[in-house]
Amino acid sequence: MTSPHEGDDEGSATEPDAPTCARCGVRADGPPPTWTLSVENGVRLHYCERCSRENLRAIEGRLDPQWW
Repeated sequence: MTSPHEGDDEGSATEPDAPTCARCGVRADGPPPTWTLSVENGVRLHYCERCSRENLRAIEGRLDPQWW
């Protein structure tokens, strides 16, 4: 994973359509097997491993992200 705050954008290996965490904005370098995928109001949202772990009960309880 790369953070939008690390390094510069020149020569970045991050794919243009790489998943971005809907909560914290971290981008994945490739397919994120440990990330959570959620479909909310017909929109596919990805959550990084850290955000997924921190909000696991809310995600499993199907609470709206506003409650996290």
